Amino acid sequence: MLSQWEDKNRLPQYAALKEDMQTEVLVIGGGMTGILCAHFLREAGVGCALVEAGRICQGTTGHTTAKITAQHGLIYDKLISSWGEELADMYLRANCQAVEKYRELCERIDCGFENQDNYVYSKNAQRKLEQELGALEKLRYRASFADALGLPFPVVGAVRFPDQAQFDPIAFVRGILPGLHIYENTCIVSVKNQEALTREGVAISAEKIIFATHFPIVNTHGFYFMKMYQQRSYVLSLEGAQQVQGMFVDEAQNGLSFRNAQGLLLLGGGGHKTGKSGGGWQKLREFAGKYYPNARERYAWAAQDCMTLDGIPYIGRYSGRRQEWFAATGFNKWGMSSAMAAAQLLRDYVLERENPFAPVFSPARRMKKKQLAANMLEAAADMMVFSTKRCPHMGCALKWNDAEHSWDCPCHGSRFAQEGQLLENPAIGDSRGKWARRAQEEKQAE
Repeated sequence: MLSQWEDKNRLPQYAALKEDMQTEVLVIGGGMTGILCAHFLREAGVGCALVEAGRICQGTTGHTTAKITAQHGLIYDKLISSWGEELADMYLRANCQAVEKYRELCERIDCGFENQDNYVYSKNAQRKLEQELGALEKLRYRASFADALGLPFPVVGAVRFPDQAQFDPIAFVRGILPGLHIYENTCIVSVKNQEALTREGVAISAEKIIFATHFPIVNTHGFYFMKMYQQRSYVLSLEGAQQVQGMFVDEAQNGLSFRNAQGLLLLGGGGHKTGKSGGGWQKLREFAGKYYPNARERYAWAAQDCMTLDGIPYIGRYSGRRQEWFAATGFNKWGMSSAMAAAQLLRDYVLERENPFAPVFSPARRMKKKQLAANMLEAAADMMVFSTKRCPHMGCALKWNDAEHSWDCPCHGSRFAQEGQLLENPAIGDSRGKWARRAQEEKQAE
């Protein structure tokens, strides 16, 4: 389904790469992160080419709710508890800087940029809000408590971040595309050393390679498949619903989010781990029917997000053995500010200059063994399930997603259309041929 942004905007089309190429930096992935990386590298005078397996911005970027904020749930109390004030402060300042960079760029781009306060609310956990405000006071950030939110249900309060923002992400991307070297329908199927190979056998040599592929596609370095999982989330765009003053998200994992866009109300929620069951659009429609009975549904879409086990993105060197590869992943549903922070950080890595925020996002940071073990055991259990539909990424059994009519991988989040076409990575190829052969073999065996 087209999102509101995709329906109202059309991005230019780019040709596929047809012959071997050399470049200083290769960016793999044409979402917000990859395009911002290419933009900042071009500004710095670095030769850069961007390749995208399909069309640019048709993945998570085209399906975001497009809130630009440094408030990522009630994260700062958790960060201080787990990592200390210094790293928590780095995380906060990196995202505040990202918000300001969008504000600067959007001064010359017609993309519906609006300053808005952001609120993380709670229906019943006022103590959590108080703890978060205490953490932010330690970090010397001017957050405040709010209790009159104008939402259609009672809350105990919210933590307010002033002067955050919202925009139309596709219109923004259209404004920064001029001058970038982009190749669409150019799917990378292998990367060895400093050479990437496309599905058609075209080779791209690069001094440095940035993986902005949502979920990293190379398993033999970095072991990102052990340290992340993916989640689906859903959005309804409603006409005739009560508008809200600001951007709102529930601190509870299964809560809802609200924000206005182009005269419509965006209602988000119903999320679940990819390959598992969840509320989906049905939960949102039930809520809308109860609280906005006269509203009309204009758009409905879904998005997929990479989730890290500790709540912090991985931005930096891909692995210790690949110093000229760089990754940006695991944005934990906060893709807009994270994409901007990642692009500026990776630009500095490429230019070999120090960035003060690098330590908090390092992919080499330590992980809690219990978190890793739990994530790996769940994936291992899914690998053992009998199914004729299996993911080509690492062989997990696929689960049918009845709401979206897709086959989804509960291990690492790859998704396939009913006939096997790839919808979401980290898998890098379709399953159409394999499924057709298996169906034929089963038919012959009957």
